[in-house]
Amino acid sequence: MAGKSIDERKTTREGALAQDAVPRLLAMLSGKERIELENFSMNVGDLELWIPTGSAAAPQGTPAAARPKPVTLFSETFLPPHEEFVGRIHEVHLGATKSGGGSRGSTLVTGGSTYPPFISADHPAAHPPVFALDVFDMELPLPKVLKENVKDVMSDPAEWARMNVKKYGADMITVHLMSTDPLIRDASPEAAAHTVEEVLQAVDVPLIIGGCGDPHKDARVFCKVAEVADGERLLLNSVTLGMHEAKTLDMVARAAKEHGHAVLGFTGLELNQAKELNRRLYEYLPPEDIVMDLTTVALGYGLEYSFTIHERARHAALMGDTELQQPTISASTNAWAAREAWMKMDKKYGSRGLRGPLWETINALTLLLAGVDIFMMMHPAAIRTCKDMIRMFAEKDAPAPDGVSRWATMKI
Repeated sequence: MAGKSIDERKTTREGALAQDAVPRLLAMLSGKERIELENFSMNVGDLELWIPTGSAAAPQGTPAAARPKPVTLFSETFLPPHEEFVGRIHEVHLGATKSGGGSRGSTLVTGGSTYPPFISADHPAAHPPVFALDVFDMELPLPKVLKENVKDVMSDPAEWARMNVKKYGADMITVHLMSTDPLIRDASPEAAAHTVEEVLQAVDVPLIIGGCGDPHKDARVFCKVAEVADGERLLLNSVTLGMHEAKTLDMVARAAKEHGHAVLGFTGLELNQAKELNRRLYEYLPPEDIVMDLTTVALGYGLEYSFTIHERARHAALMGDTELQQPTISASTNAWAAREAWMKMDKKYGSRGLRGPLWETINALTLLLAGVDIFMMMHPAAIRTCKDMIRMFAEKDAPAPDGVSRWATMKI
């Protein structure tokens, strides 16, 4: 030990003690499942922990057996949850035949649901969703893919409506009285009522009558149209809380009740406002005369908010909220407000002729799954696709579509 420093002698002694302690420590641990240490400290450098998982490793040199690769999709059965709902959506009748005081050849009933849509084939919808195609009372700019279907009739709302029914299979017609807007043509209520009369003579399906959005002008127009179309059971689109503030809501509600029409209450993505507007309308009309529009936002611009508000409203209604138990409507044509639906883009985004109808279809199908009862649309292909999807959803024992494995594994 001569010649070594004190620190070197100390390190050598600690190493010898540690080396002597290891066999004794291992002997003490033999057969023990647990050990507790008190007043123990350890200084270490790098510490590596290895925790074995799963089954024991294969012996060195023996490769693990390869798992067979699946060649088919796993077979699984979906059992929908069993739920009970105490609420029911009110039924609203639209259109009236001669025996009912109108002139329609067919009528529609919307609403009546007692269960969320398409959850279970054992709970089918009381009435299938219906589709209205738009007609405008004046020519206005439209995307090319829309205009090419109606360019020959855009100057004649009656012919436009007739084509939408005969050629494109619309269940209803929405007549937008855009010319009544004080900032556009400021057409008179009498002129608007004359347009509605012409459309009523051209088709025999129920009508939705849209205003211009000005609470004072719309009130005057709706009152005149309601009078001229007495007994036809129109859906007046729309009444708002702005009309209540402008003291014109009672005018429209009273005219609708006197002449046998229904009204559409429009609010913007806010259930409390929808409930408040319904409470106002209940003072004049029974629930069977009211439809709700909770706002439809275009795909890519907030469609998820529309889905959420419609789904919340429908579930609240089925769970017993009496102020939300009205059928709902979607202006799925708002999909065309998204510039991606109609503007020229890179070829990788597809042609406008396909992109636009797909945009409108996705808007409608999204809200169809939230429980919407009436859809206002523009492109005939979008309506056909939605009707096909409804038939498929409603089929109780529908077979699995062909090529599932192809699209389920597709790389996008």
